[in-house]
Amino acid sequence: MISSARYWFLLTLIVLVYIAGMFVTLFENDSAQFAVMAMRMVQENDFFTLIKGTEEYLDKPHMHYWLAALSYKIFGIHDWAYRIPGILATLLGAYSCYGLGKQLYNTDVGKLSALIFMTAQTIVLSAIDVRTDAVLTGFSIFAIWQLVLYVERNTLHNILLGAFGAGIAFSTKGQIALVVIGISLLCHLAYTRKWNRLLSWKVLLALLVFGLTISPMLYAYYLQFDLHPEKIIRGKSNRSGIFFILWEQSFERMSGEGVGKNSNDFFFFFHTFLWVFLPWTVIALLGYWDGVKTFWKTRLAFNPKSEFLTVGGITILFFLISFAQFKLPHYMNILIPLYSVLTAAYLIEIYEKSKKRTLKVLLGVQYFILSLVFIFALLACFYVFDFNGIQYYLLLLILFMVICHFCLKREEYFKRIITLSAYSAILLNVVLNIHFYPSLLEYQAGSTMAEKVTEHSIPVDNIYKISKRHTWALDFYNKKPVNIVDVSDLEKIPKAWVYATDEELQKLRAAGYHWHDEITVDQFRITRLQIKFLNPHTRSKKLNKMHLVHLD
Repeated sequence: MISSARYWFLLTLIVLVYIAGMFVTLFENDSAQFAVMAMRMVQENDFFTLIKGTEEYLDKPHMHYWLAALSYKIFGIHDWAYRIPGILATLLGAYSCYGLGKQLYNTDVGKLSALIFMTAQTIVLSAIDVRTDAVLTGFSIFAIWQLVLYVERNTLHNILLGAFGAGIAFSTKGQIALVVIGISLLCHLAYTRKWNRLLSWKVLLALLVFGLTISPMLYAYYLQFDLHPEKIIRGKSNRSGIFFILWEQSFERMSGEGVGKNSNDFFFFFHTFLWVFLPWTVIALLGYWDGVKTFWKTRLAFNPKSEFLTVGGITILFFLISFAQFKLPHYMNILIPLYSVLTAAYLIEIYEKSKKRTLKVLLGVQYFILSLVFIFALLACFYVFDFNGIQYYLLLLILFMVICHFCLKREEYFKRIITLSAYSAILLNVVLNIHFYPSLLEYQAGSTMAEKVTEHSIPVDNIYKISKRHTWALDFYNKKPVNIVDVSDLEKIPKAWVYATDEELQKLRAAGYHWHDEITVDQFRITRLQIKFLNPHTRSKKLNKMHLVHLD
């Protein structure tokens, strides 16, 4: 293992990367949308009703929004305050990876698991583009860790903590949390043959704790939906919120009913994994394959020096989510802790067995990944979006020099693999968080227009839109959702400001409205990057415009 000083230095650097990302403008759609939903709770002092824009929101439970609202209450309504619960949950997830790796293997595996988890690309991204998955992932792996401790030690406090973690995870995104926790635990029980742990009064007490933990969420669903069967939700009346979250939700996700279908590609998560677990992807794949071969040869015969929780959990869960008709890359996040422990165990195993040839090959792979990160950093900083500020040049130069030092330093392959992999993640995300994302977000019209609103002292109460098109970033940074009004009703509103697309401006002109004051900003769907947009010479062809006009 690398020295403690280097280990904590790398962890400190990646935490600083997370902190730098806290102050990046919120991304549309999900981050800004969820931030606005939590903001409404605080502003209206209504913490039991979930509203998305103007519609009742059934899809996800309340915990993520409650945590964000609590953060707003403490720190005020800011983008960095919205991110705090997600980052804290990520730190909990890292500590839980350490605990699980230590329990299943040893302290070195635990420490490396935490570092791998914190530097996995999708985890770093989830702390910046914060959705429900950061809290879900953190509390899910916490629950798995505590429940494994219960299985191994038969301790009451561990099963109660596991039940509490499972309850928070379930209250964040629903049944997927219990599926991941349950399958992982069943794999561990099946391998260790400790089924007798389920036949205990402690399990009943844990179920009670779980029930108490999810009861606020169930009560909120009851108040919003079960008490109001007359509400039409997704075209249906008599919607039970409790029945939905306890039964219907996962089936809707698997079938695409209600949320829609966006992919029937069974291999979507296979090719998605290639980037979400960077820079550790190749090592993880080799570790998984090595684990599968071992268990195939031994036919799952118990070995106290091995574990089946990670390989079995990943195999079953990966297979299940691949059948879903609605898929997004961040759905992989909940599996990243299992991959982190598996990858750490594999790396340390080949090191302890002195497999120098394998380590040399892996070091070559990590050099290649680092070179790709170098190329991206140079393109991002000097071609796609130019640097502004000497401090960024200095920071980039220092990072380059430190990384080059460890590239040239003659030390064990194993140490170099860990160090250079971590530096790959740090370099990539330093560039993303302090330069690429801030530059990219200048093309997100809602947040850019909010700056113009502040600059021109435009009263936010007097800004309107003439469609139900969502304006999450503008809503959040104005700290007030944009009012919706029919075109015909605008004449009743003196001196209204209207936020509109090119097509909506044409509607206003056709209706006989006139204006002299007009603010125009660029608009691009920043979460769907395209080569022509990234190319500064063709970028203008991919941009749309958003306008804020002051009607006469």
